[in-house]
Amino acid sequence: MESKYVLALDVGTTTARCFLLDQTTAVIGRASHEIKHQYPQIGHDEIEPEELWTKVVSVLREAVTVAGIKPHQIACIGISTQRSTFITWHRETGKPFHNFITWKDVRADGLVRQWNDSLKMKGLRMGAFCCHAISRSNRFLAGSVLKLMNSQVTLRLVWVLENVEELQKAVKCHDAMFGTIDTWLLYRLTGGRIHVTDVSNASATGFYDPFTMEWANWCLRLFHIPSDILPEVWDTAADFGCITSDIVGAAIPICSVVADQAGSLFGSCCFEKGDVKITMGTGTFLNVNTGCKPQASLAGLYPQIGWRLGDEIVFVMEGASHDTGSLIKWAEQIGLLSDPSDSSDMANSVQDSNGLCFIPAFSGIQAPVNNFQAAAGFIGIKPTTNRQHMVRAILESIVFRMLQLYEALQREVKNKYTSIRVDGGVSQNDFVVQLLADLTGLKVERPESSEMTMLGAAFLAGLHGGVWQSKDELRVLRKVDRVFEPRGHVYEEYDSIFTLWSQALDRFLNWYDI
Repeated sequence: MESKYVLALDVGTTTARCFLLDQTTAVIGRASHEIKHQYPQIGHDEIEPEELWTKVVSVLREAVTVAGIKPHQIACIGISTQRSTFITWHRETGKPFHNFITWKDVRADGLVRQWNDSLKMKGLRMGAFCCHAISRSNRFLAGSVLKLMNSQVTLRLVWVLENVEELQKAVKCHDAMFGTIDTWLLYRLTGGRIHVTDVSNASATGFYDPFTMEWANWCLRLFHIPSDILPEVWDTAADFGCITSDIVGAAIPICSVVADQAGSLFGSCCFEKGDVKITMGTGTFLNVNTGCKPQASLAGLYPQIGWRLGDEIVFVMEGASHDTGSLIKWAEQIGLLSDPSDSSDMANSVQDSNGLCFIPAFSGIQAPVNNFQAAAGFIGIKPTTNRQHMVRAILESIVFRMLQLYEALQREVKNKYTSIRVDGGVSQNDFVVQLLADLTGLKVERPESSEMTMLGAAFLAGLHGGVWQSKDELRVLRKVDRVFEPRGHVYEEYDSIFTLWSQALDRFLNWYDI
């Protein structure tokens, strides 16, 4: 019997990567290219589409070449992408009207603040509050605390519709198409045959309703977003067509498309209600499988769709802290450490942080504090403070933010949590992962590979493409590198330290007048 292989394409914020896996999930070929960002104006963050396309084609070809197999041996392709980065293009010519506008772009910040303070939004929230009081529906509870964010597509798309003249003309002639990265990649990989997205990517835009499982018409009308530019929304695993044969030498079926955090949840085999994973990358994302019904949050956590596979729909509650790996990179840049891999040993080389606190707020403080005017910085520096204390304080702050998210999750999503599965580059830091176990009181499982997003895309494609037959088979393939057990005495020692850090955090809130 001929071996079956799965190709997994992962287009993140900073890199485009491709992995070729065999049926045991062993990686037999891989390739990676950096994604360059452009910053034409303050607050603008863009990716040039043709350059991204060149990188995507290159990693696909290189991964297959490195593996040394024939393209026809590849059963299917799975795709995972960053969320909420979008582009618009002409329906007939395929020509983009502008560069990709990334999820980190804040050009629409003025619109975000204007809309959040507007009478329309206040009226909408009040109306939803009253409806929830009568119906007790989670959908109206979510609406009662609705707050627009720069990371959502909604107002960045409004900005484009108001400011790009060629797009305006195309919209009037019904010649415009919109898509997040996954949609555009499917369009290009299939030679322009399909204009679709999946539910996990659609739910992250800000104008897809996870409670009704369709584009939110009330939102489209409110913000004057034309519905005919939007893609169809398909299952996360489906027959998305084939890549054109000129890319790797064969027309290989595309069998899954998934948003990065949903892919990580699936790759971590968080298939049951109450399963929790934390991705520690550039930022931190805590996700819990909430089962077949979406949840609502008052603390700033937000409902997402994990995946839809036929009749199975899995919803997710998510909380984020936008500064994690970026903090360690910053510490390296300013000379606090010479190599990120040294940070764990440096933190463990001192007994404590010597009363020093660090507030990790380069991008503000997200849920459950939700203060985007917060500043980052140290407080409590003494003549005896050294580099080791500073590095330890930074790593502690990363875990303190995770603890805040977990405590918010405990309050709002009532489940019995027994363990946390982690992935992402920062999950290789033993100090961070052990302290997470200590402060949450849960076992923390770290996999052999930190590439859970890629693995999730591969699992979804392979299930649909017949490489694997069941989730039980995937569970067997999941490999755990180490389990970190909580230490009760450390939890007690950190009670006063976390209290001090919380007081320090209060000092840094509302620092910027924006």
